[in-house]
Amino acid sequence: MDSNNDDDEKQHRRINVLQIIFILIFVVYSGKLFAMQILHGDIYRSRANDISKRTAVLPAQRGEIYDRYFNNPIVSNTDSFAVRIAPAEIPSENIEGVLKHLAEILNTTYEKIEKKLPSQYQYLFQPVEIASNVPFKTIAVIAEHFDVLPGVTWQPKPMRNYNDTGSLSHIIGYVGDITRDELTTLYNSGYQQWDVIGKAGIERQYDELLRGKEGRETRVVDVRGRLARDREIIREAPEMGKNIVLTIDRKIQTLAEKALGQRIGAVTVMRPTTGEILAMVSYPWYNPDVFNRNDVSDEYQKLINDPNKPLLNRAIQSSYPPGSTFKIVMTTGIINEDAFSIDKTIDCPGEISYGDRLWRCHIRKPGHGRLNLRNALAQSCDIYFWVVGRDYLGIERIVNYSNEFGFGKASGIDIPGEIDGFIPTPQWKDRRFHERWQSGDTMNISIGQGYALVTPLQMANMVSMVVNDGIMYKPHLVKEIRDPVTGAVEKQIMPEVIKQSEISSVVFDKVREDMRSVISEGTAQFPLNIKSVEIAGKTGTSEVGIQDHWHSWFVAFAPYLTENPEDRIVVSIIVEAVNKWEWWSPYASAIIFQGIFKDQTFEEAVAALHFQYLMPVQNRRE
Repeated sequence: MDSNNDDDEKQHRRINVLQIIFILIFVVYSGKLFAMQILHGDIYRSRANDISKRTAVLPAQRGEIYDRYFNNPIVSNTDSFAVRIAPAEIPSENIEGVLKHLAEILNTTYEKIEKKLPSQYQYLFQPVEIASNVPFKTIAVIAEHFDVLPGVTWQPKPMRNYNDTGSLSHIIGYVGDITRDELTTLYNSGYQQWDVIGKAGIERQYDELLRGKEGRETRVVDVRGRLARDREIIREAPEMGKNIVLTIDRKIQTLAEKALGQRIGAVTVMRPTTGEILAMVSYPWYNPDVFNRNDVSDEYQKLINDPNKPLLNRAIQSSYPPGSTFKIVMTTGIINEDAFSIDKTIDCPGEISYGDRLWRCHIRKPGHGRLNLRNALAQSCDIYFWVVGRDYLGIERIVNYSNEFGFGKASGIDIPGEIDGFIPTPQWKDRRFHERWQSGDTMNISIGQGYALVTPLQMANMVSMVVNDGIMYKPHLVKEIRDPVTGAVEKQIMPEVIKQSEISSVVFDKVREDMRSVISEGTAQFPLNIKSVEIAGKTGTSEVGIQDHWHSWFVAFAPYLTENPEDRIVVSIIVEAVNKWEWWSPYASAIIFQGIFKDQTFEEAVAALHFQYLMPVQNRRE
């Protein structure tokens, strides 16, 4: 009897425990529901609304790019469209047919579209971009076949329009779709998948200013991601990017482009008192419009495989032995150090023996006779600079003056890709080759040969420092940033000093005088002793590879004498040895100076200088 009572009591306790547990669960859930619906209801309702919305990006138009006169844009925008596919909206049994039909309309291949829609996208309602830069007439065809192209949509996506850029292509650059690697790097800066970004030149350097601010279009969708047509569409308009005004003078750019002709090389025209680049030409160039095509990878590969390297901006991305133009650095060092009296002469018999070889003065094989510094620079006598560099100036001071002129270090110009060039030192040779520096190495660098390498822009900077009495300004290609709506100047790029030498202005005055003698009585007397303006400069040839195969240099400034230093222009030209007639640089410079100071076109300058007979020669190229 007692046993039965104990069992009933145990069962009763179990029921009470279960009742308490159920009551506790009910209280907890009730409290949670009360908190979600009453206390935090606004938060969860907001989250629910967010989940039911889909936001599409409305691309902003990129800012336009102008030359220094801010009239007709060099780069503008053209209306075009992007075609997208929502894979989940296409019945699985029809997807191959839809993609093939769309490929035919877009003039592409089924495989290229399929590649952009991997299997994991099969149930995705979010549209995937499969073609950009699609013209309106193609969109019209898609619209006509809309009933047999389920899941296919389009939206405006402005395309870059490069207006007759020619040799400006290396300056302007081009744009393209952001890559996965670029997105990984730039995601925190606000970049998104399918963004168009600058890939080279100004387009890349100033991408954040040019790209503008994207807009948004928000729509309500159902649980499967399909648009609810009865709900309001919320739009946030995009903002156009800033307009950029370059320092480039398009007339001078065209003049320099034609003066260089179809020969591999580069031209830089600079205003030395500000660092403004008035023209920068690198041949061969490329057409940026090829990057607007949907088969851009094929076009890019062609440019990459071209042996003449059209994507290379030789003005800042190629380095060359400076040749005899380096004698400007040597002349500055000799005068400033008083290492060898400028009036003292050295005999040039045409060749000298040193070490186990014979060193020949390549400018005048019979020899120049006795020369002082001025005449040695004018006649570009190698033997004079070999002897003075080796026996009086020395490699340490040569290296110091090279660094003083900015060689061996990038200038910081405002486009990507600039290289440093190179100035060798005894320490470098020991590390690199485990060999001691020899006097023969000093002789080589004394005439700009051997291991020394400079860019055409660095050569322009060297002359600018001579012109400015030891001040070098940072070269730049952007003059102003302007508002795209009002055209108001938002930022003006001011001159920035990057080097200021302690060398006396008296020294630089003497160097300028000696550079003038190169034109008035020296190696450039015939092509550059023109009537329109007095020029001071230096010729240079640097041997490469095969014997008697030379790069042709010319660096100069004009006018030689002026009461207004801002009138001066610096020109640096390199014509590579691969061209048929290498010694064209001085003639090209004469045409550029004539055109600038007489306000003439290339054709008018050629006629005024009577260079017509040279045109068949200068246009030949191997």
